[in-house]
Amino acid sequence: MPISSMPTVASAVPCPVVESLDAILPEEPLLMMGAGPVPIPAAVAKANTIVINHLGGTMVKVIAQVKTMARYVFQTQSKWVLGVAGPGSAAMEMAISNLAWEGTRVLCIKNGFFSDRMGEMGRRVGARVSTLEVADRTVASLEQIAEAMRRERPEIVTVVQGETSNTVWNYHLKDIAALAKAAGALVIVDAVCTLSTMPLEMDAWGIDAVITGGQKGLSSIPGVSLIAFSDAAWARVKGRTAPNAHWCLDASLAENFWHNAGYHYTAPVSGVLALHEALRLVCAETLEKRFARHLKCSLALQDGVTALGLQLYAPAACRLNSVVGIEVPAGLSPADVCAHISRQHQVEISGSFGLPIVRIGQMGEQCREHNLFRTVHALGRTMVDLGVKVDLPAGVAALERGLSEGK
Repeated sequence: MPISSMPTVASAVPCPVVESLDAILPEEPLLMMGAGPVPIPAAVAKANTIVINHLGGTMVKVIAQVKTMARYVFQTQSKWVLGVAGPGSAAMEMAISNLAWEGTRVLCIKNGFFSDRMGEMGRRVGARVSTLEVADRTVASLEQIAEAMRRERPEIVTVVQGETSNTVWNYHLKDIAALAKAAGALVIVDAVCTLSTMPLEMDAWGIDAVITGGQKGLSSIPGVSLIAFSDAAWARVKGRTAPNAHWCLDASLAENFWHNAGYHYTAPVSGVLALHEALRLVCAETLEKRFARHLKCSLALQDGVTALGLQLYAPAACRLNSVVGIEVPAGLSPADVCAHISRQHQVEISGSFGLPIVRIGQMGEQCREHNLFRTVHALGRTMVDLGVKVDLPAGVAALERGLSEGK
């Protein structure tokens, strides 16, 4: 039957009428100062508007440069750098599902929500996961970790460099990796909020897999992530006898695109281009200067928050600089604070998985002086509006001193 003569049939599902994004989004863009995603530079935003052939010669050149720059950021000579079409958790699942399988002994060092996620992923692939529980706002001692390794004899050890949920920094990561290597275990590190914000030396520290998301320290878009495997980890990937249950996250299949210029699936082209520009900006700044900027800005922010009269959540010895946790005063909830500062000041900060804190990020483009002054002022005004007595002039002055003295 010709199309023109086909009978008209009413849709069973009516066509919806929806608002445009212009009607939904706030008139003034929110300043993203939470635990991620973070503001993105203009070059990254521009790259994210471009679509090219995901298998063409231009993409081959882009991928080669992404891997070269990523090796610098990961501080590794390993060939085995791959992109992941998904959030940092997808990169995490790629690491876990390619290195662990039925019966694999995994030791999960659990500092909080995200470190526990690696253990959960291990259990889902059938690994024998043992968990070293770490008290909130602390790190496990090396003696505790060594004892857990003697007891459990793990093949894989998982650990976060920075536990975003409770803002704890595992400051002896290098020593943890050394203990694991001495015990013959591979080490998987979650560096989602720390890569490019503080030192991490994959090769020198003996780490076997490092995962990160694009939307935090790298200041790229959410949804395109990076992973790096050591030679030893890659040998385990290639030596497994049973295929990975995750087809999209099978590193052996991903190798075809990321190293052989072949097809795996249609890559998130625009996101890869955005990641390229984000990495290029990291390289242009250099890691040394970037680490110094993040440290200066975070410490100045911490000084400002403390001078307001608010309490920081994690002790100084294990306090994460890239995400700063602040105790919510009695009588308020994190949701109260986050909603008010967003609605009244167009500044977005984060709560945290049931903990009585709000979190302010210090990753990538968040670490700019104008962002810090706006955020400290907005936080102070929010507390005043919600009935909490704070010293707003003292908070802003302390922030100014911290930034000036850090120059």
